[in-house]
Amino acid sequence: MARIMMAHVVQGLSVALSSSNREFSLIPIYPSLKREGEASVEGVLNQLVLEHLQLAPLQWDILVDGKLCDCDIVVDCTVGDPIPLEVKLTNWSKHSVGPFALTVTPYQDYQNGVHNYELQDAITFVGSNTFYIDSVKPTKDSVYFGALLFLYTGDFYLNIKFHEDNCSKELPLSWFCLPSVHIRAMEPMVQTQP
Repeated sequence: MARIMMAHVVQGLSVALSSSNREFSLIPIYPSLKREGEASVEGVLNQLVLEHLQLAPLQWDILVDGKLCDCDIVVDCTVGDPIPLEVKLTNWSKHSVGPFALTVTPYQDYQNGVHNYELQDAITFVGSNTFYIDSVKPTKDSVYFGALLFLYTGDFYLNIKFHEDNCSKELPLSWFCLPSVHIRAMEPMVQTQP
């Protein structure tokens, strides 16, 4: 029997990969239903499948106003104040990656399937909305800075997309998953004199 090289548990799902890279099992666990099961794809794994199953060696961190953005985080900002935007790429792979180009496009989500990208009167970039990332060596990181200026109140999102080039086409798409960014622009606080 092959020994397990990697085991990973993520919210009710256990993943195990053997040292021979030919055995793989998924064990979904549903604590509320008191049930679990197992799926195996023994013998059908190839290098392409394994690349998609491994954890992405590129770590993307997006910071707005110094706050790390994650799927459940809403960053508050004040209308009229420039808000720093930082994109950080850490390369945990064994090889250099890049160059890349990222474009940041703000939009509003009307929660009915409609996204409004026509926000040139509501948001402006201080500098460019495109980040050019040079080659990043293994275990190194690269940080890029910009700023946003919100002219109106509201809830806004940032859509961050890659420009495809020959280098990025060679890497699995799962390596380019960036966190979603939700920003709430609010009126400035008015202080009254006593």
